[in-house]
Amino acid sequence: MTSRSSAVAPPVAASSSHARSADYVTLTKPRLNLLVLITTLGGIYLAAPDGVPLVLVAHTMLGTALVAGGAAALNQAWERETDSRMRRTSTRPIPTGRLGVGEGTVFGAGLAAVGLAELALAVNAMAAVVALATLLSYVALYTPLKRRTSLATLVGGIPGALPPVIGWAAATGQVTLPALVLFGIVFFWQMPHFLAIAWLYRDDYAEAGIPLLPVLEPDGRRTGRQALVYAAGLWPVSLLPVFVGLAGATYGAVATVLGFAFIALAAAFAGDRSAQTARRLFLFSIAYLPLLWGALVADRLWL
Repeated sequence: MTSRSSAVAPPVAASSSHARSADYVTLTKPRLNLLVLITTLGGIYLAAPDGVPLVLVAHTMLGTALVAGGAAALNQAWERETDSRMRRTSTRPIPTGRLGVGEGTVFGAGLAAVGLAELALAVNAMAAVVALATLLSYVALYTPLKRRTSLATLVGGIPGALPPVIGWAAATGQVTLPALVLFGIVFFWQMPHFLAIAWLYRDDYAEAGIPLLPVLEPDGRRTGRQALVYAAGLWPVSLLPVFVGLAGATYGAVATVLGFAFIALAAAFAGDRSAQTARRLFLFSIAYLPLLWGALVADRLWL
């Protein structure tokens, strides 16, 4: 009887250990941070179209992934109370108690510290500085402001737009005008993307007491107008790579087609703030950035 009990125990323990490991992975928001890595990689190859050593790419991607994952974990530790009130976040590891606040904080801080060290020691100091700015603006600025003002969305656009600059700095050791152009593209892209999400989940955000624009103004008129303004502003910003020597006419044509499609969907959302128009805008925004980035990198490599 004793031997049968002991034979069953290890799989149970292994299952529990596996579940905790999965929870730690969940804290890093791997699907969301995949886009971070895509834009970082784009920044590397846009800065150095003739190629960079694969070891540099590997260290940059690893360091960036660790910093991004650490920032995500720290954000969830900080936002545990609001996460527990929202349907789409209430099952996260910390609100459910599967992981403690201290565990999430130590894990996040540890990942971020190792990632910054990886960038500083294996890549260069400038890449580490930009990554540190990303971490601090996300955790120390955006996260606490999110509970206080709708302007937090603009602040949150800063860390979200810095990954391509990390890639640029990794390849060149400096931050120059083209890197700022890449920052501007991602920054403008984020606004209609975030506003569509905020509209779709406005009831959740209201329940959690997060004062996003759709919560403060339930009719959604300003939400729609701002989504349209930023989508319209994104198009000329997306053409700037042509003028700073990053791309040519082929990229400009692709950017224009994508930009006009984005504007049309934002205009539809501004005119009819339904779940359907918001979802269409959101889904297109997900496809837009990889398509634009792919066109930019391809055009750059062929110049």
